[in-house]
Amino acid sequence: MTEHMDGCLFCKIAKKEIPAKLVYEDDWCVAFSDIRPQAPIHLLVVPRQHVTDLADLAESNLSLITQLVGAAHKVAQKMSLLEDGYRLVINSGKNGGQTVFHLHLHVLGGRKMTWPPG
Repeated sequence: MTEHMDGCLFCKIAKKEIPAKLVYEDDWCVAFSDIRPQAPIHLLVVPRQHVTDLADLAESNLSLITQLVGAAHKVAQKMSLLEDGYRLVINSGKNGGQTVFHLHLHVLGGRKMTWPPG
């Protein structure tokens, strides 16, 4: 893990080097709309610290997941998703569907989710 990876899209968004309409931010992470939404509400919660994927998340930094899930809950509340529900997704690695290799959590809502997903 490194604080900032040169060329990483999500690092640049988190550092505000690339403009994005942030819907939430705190000391740990930022949240913004996915550019290819899969639901009426599809936001990404991205840690400010560069972590490639779940495998890169060191045991010493597992609290980052707690921070991301807490931020996702706040985002879901802000978007009025708590009553009807929402889905949280983390894709990890190429076969897990990860396309940007900076750990991120998807918040999906605004419609009934189906199972299994993809």
